[in-house]
Amino acid sequence: MSDASPDTPADIAASPATRPRLVYPFPAKPAPGARLEVAPGVHWLRMPLPFHLDHINLWTLQEEGGYAVVDTGTRSEDVIAHWQSHFEATKAEGEPTRVIVTHMHPDHVGTAGWIARRFDVPLWMTRLEYMSCRVMVGDTGREPPPDAIAFYRRAGWSRHAIDVYRGRFGRFGLYIHALPESYRRLHDGQMLRIGARDWRVVVGSGHSPEHACLYCEQDGLFISGDQVLPRISSNVSVHPVEPDADPLSDWLASLQKLRREVADDVLVLPAHNEPFRGLHARLDALASGQEIALTRLRRRLAEPRRAIDVFAALFGRPVPEGEVGLLGLATGESVACLNYLRHRGELVVEVDDAGACWYRMKAG
Repeated sequence: MSDASPDTPADIAASPATRPRLVYPFPAKPAPGARLEVAPGVHWLRMPLPFHLDHINLWTLQEEGGYAVVDTGTRSEDVIAHWQSHFEATKAEGEPTRVIVTHMHPDHVGTAGWIARRFDVPLWMTRLEYMSCRVMVGDTGREPPPDAIAFYRRAGWSRHAIDVYRGRFGRFGLYIHALPESYRRLHDGQMLRIGARDWRVVVGSGHSPEHACLYCEQDGLFISGDQVLPRISSNVSVHPVEPDADPLSDWLASLQKLRREVADDVLVLPAHNEPFRGLHARLDALASGQEIALTRLRRRLAEPRRAIDVFAALFGRPVPEGEVGLLGLATGESVACLNYLRHRGELVVEVDDAGACWYRMKAG
């Protein structure tokens, strides 16, 4: 998972011998709030996160009058302080001209509204990411709906885990400054002129509904967000709002799309870990690792299992019930893998008297 452990199925399946040999051209990382130039006019910033994954990479792209900001970090005092330091250090070069957000997760969109309002500049997002974020922020402070409780009961959660979940529900919006009331829509194939470069929007899915990557073909630069990460893989989960979704199919199709549309020799600028070269090898490793994990899952489902019973097969270890945040991520990924097999007609699903779903492979 990109924002917590345990590792994703694709990561666990990749042994050291089969992991691709990627090239990391920048041995040093920028300090929080500082920046490092990775290409002329393209700067790498690194902000802290209050999660197991403790950082996010942000990017600024120079253009007339200042620079575009790509992703923003979470809403927190630390991140705001680092941005303040950055603005002060770069004021001779101008100010933010626009805010571009790859997708709706708080580490990417959390400070976007604050920057957009401070400098009176537009927010750019895809439609599904903007609208989905507005909906999820609207859950802040609410009680969890019955459908969400039923979702985790079907996965096999205990009463205690569900009670803890009730107390944690509705925290998404706490990490996000209010979004602007309007935005500029990004869409797949769109060309953005930013400074002297043309950037093509390449939309992927699976990790989030309509994730925007930015590809500058002329200079071989690819801002991948969470769609491709070098050392970890993206969390691909089913959520209670759409319990029958098949995001794993979307994610695997997106990996194939990126391989077709983005050159192998690009410098990949990911949201986590370090910039790297070796895009196609990484895409191939993610896809093959996921297939290995699915094969392990199929073996595990020779006997009926609930979603919480397949963690070891997918992640290499069980997930303690007390780690409810981690339990939620692992459950979402497990249900994604189970739904992938179910949508292909490979599984039989039965519901017991407690409302839990038991999955097993079809005979023959």
